[in-house]
Amino acid sequence: MEYRYGSHTVYRIEYHFVFVTKYRYPILKGDVGLRVRELIRQTCQAFEIEIVKGVVSKD
Repeated sequence: MEYRYGSHTVYRIEYHFVFVTKYRYPILKGDVGLRVRELIRQTCQAFEIEIVKGVVSKD
């Protein structure tokens, strides 16, 4: 991660996102899990967001 600069500020923002399905239904398996992973990567690339670590769990 690198620092970002404003006119009077210096900052470095890091986020931690957790995506959970309702009632933790295990739907992120197989082709659906791969597609969700690809969509997240595309979205992050479009907004110039660096993914430090990514995990898709069974639940």
